[in-house]
Amino acid sequence: MDVSQLPLNALRAFEASARLSSFTAAGLELRVSQTAISHQVKALEDVLQVSLFERLPRGVALTDEGHALLPVLTDAFRRMSAALSRFEDGNFREVLTVGAVGTFATGWLLPRLPAFTRAHPHIDLRLKTNNNRADMLVDGLDCFIRFGDGAWHATNAERLMEAPLAPLCAPEIAARLTTPADLLREPLLRSYRMDEWAMWFQAAKLPPPRTRGWMFDSSLAMVEAAAQGAGVALAPVAMFSRHIRSGQVLQPFSITTRTGSYWLTWLKSREETGAMQKFRQWLTASASGAAES
Repeated sequence: MDVSQLPLNALRAFEASARLSSFTAAGLELRVSQTAISHQVKALEDVLQVSLFERLPRGVALTDEGHALLPVLTDAFRRMSAALSRFEDGNFREVLTVGAVGTFATGWLLPRLPAFTRAHPHIDLRLKTNNNRADMLVDGLDCFIRFGDGAWHATNAERLMEAPLAPLCAPEIAARLTTPADLLREPLLRSYRMDEWAMWFQAAKLPPPRTRGWMFDSSLAMVEAAAQGAGVALAPVAMFSRHIRSGQVLQPFSITTRTGSYWLTWLKSREETGAMQKFRQWLTASASGAAES
């Protein structure tokens, strides 16, 4: 059936009645009488040549046909409402959904996002954090800031910044660390990458030890554990500059190791929208400026 033949008011009347299980409640929501709702629903049934409701002594109940139609209309009206809500003061607000690994989001991105909003007030940015393994398609992400080597299948990747790792620990632990070899006596907190401490000890020209600290899937949690004295974390220093400045953790040695970079990524199959382009340009410029300062 050609949807242009369907009366919009009747579709709204049916959707509200079915969702609220009442012609009266639907009339109150749509600001018309219960009789008007009943007539509009009957008109829709005549066009479709099916019964959408069973009329009961106390209200109405959906027929099988009504049950089939309701979710389609509810989704359509919600999407229309969401699209229309993006018009504000004569401007169209673009929605941009950005994913970011939690460490980058809290350690670098969040303090800078107000500047992006000031520059682009009509972009409705929505931020989702995860542990670097989000599915951009399933999670509905326009772009995803992640850590790694830049090689992800079917994905564009633009490098944002390097992320050298260094030991971070509570001040009381730092006080007893004179040389890198002193770390051999401390619990070494680990991420899901088993080779990071080995690489750091090689950079320090020491044989890598057998690590014996806790393992974390988040650098945020790992550094928090280090701040509480649970051991020494190996983490991207630039993401924890506020923790270092406040004295929550200290960096006892300047030796660093690199296992990857932070990248802005988006699917090759995803056409870049205006909002995506503006965010990419702002983000890469901000990251470049931070690296030079």
